[in-house]
Amino acid sequence: MTTVSDEGARWFRRYVPEAREAPVRLVCLPHAGGAASYFFPFAQAVGERVDVLAAQYPGRQDRRQEPCIDDIGALADAAFAALRPFLDRPVALFGHSMGATLGFELARRIETVPGATLVRLFASGRRAPSRPGGELVHTFDDDRLLAEVARLSGTDTRVLADDELMRSALPAIRADYKAAESYRLAGEAELGCPITALAGDADPKTSLDDVRAWERHTTAGFDLHVYAGGHFFLAEHRQPIVDLMTERLAAHTARR
Repeated sequence: MTTVSDEGARWFRRYVPEAREAPVRLVCLPHAGGAASYFFPFAQAVGERVDVLAAQYPGRQDRRQEPCIDDIGALADAAFAALRPFLDRPVALFGHSMGATLGFELARRIETVPGATLVRLFASGRRAPSRPGGELVHTFDDDRLLAEVARLSGTDTRVLADDELMRSALPAIRADYKAAESYRLAGEAELGCPITALAGDADPKTSLDDVRAWERHTTAGFDLHVYAGGHFFLAEHRQPIVDLMTERLAAHTARR
C-alpha cells in the first residue's frame, strides 16, 4: 500500500479508488490551462486495470490560491517531489501538449531513482523536445489569449461561454503557455523507456514531423499514432487511445 504524502495528495487525483492496487500506474499530465479533471473520462474508461493519477498543477481549481509555476523545469521538480511515494510500482506517463514536455522532464528525473521502473512515455499533441517552437502566445493581451484558447477547442463550450470564469483562469493559462513556450532542452537527452507519440492530422500547433522527432529521445522502442482531428483529437478518439495505452501496458497488467 502506498503511503501518500500531503504533497502527493495535493498534486495527484485518483478518480477510480479501486485501481490503487493495480500493478502499474499511469500519471496523466494536462495541457496548458488544463486541470486534472480533463482526465476523469480516461480514468473511468481504464477502470481498475491501471491506477490512473491525474496531475493538478498549482493555480487552478482547488489549488487556485497557490502561485502558478511558469517554468517547465521548476514544474517538473515540484511534480517529481510529489510523485516519489508513487514510484513503488511501475509507472508510465501520459502528457498532452505542454503535459508531454513536462512528462519528458519527469521521465528524466524518474530514471535517476534507484529501483524505480519507468514503463513508457506517451507524448501527445506536442513537438519533440529537440524541436523548439517560436510561439509567444503567453505575451498576448487577455482577449487575444482567450481567443487562442477557444480556437484550439480544448475547453468545454459551457466554460468558454462564461467570460468571468475564463478570465479568472487567465493567470494559470498564461503561466502554462509561458512554461511551454520558453522551454529549451538541456543537452541531447534520451530516455531508457519506450516512447509512444500521438498526433492529430490537422493539428494547427504541431506538425507530424515535429511529433515524429520524439523518436530521437529514446534508446528503446518508438511508435507513432495519427488520429483525425486538431490539437485536441483526444476527445474524439478517447476509447481507441485508452485501448492503445492499456495494450502497451499489458505486460504490467496481466495479473489483473
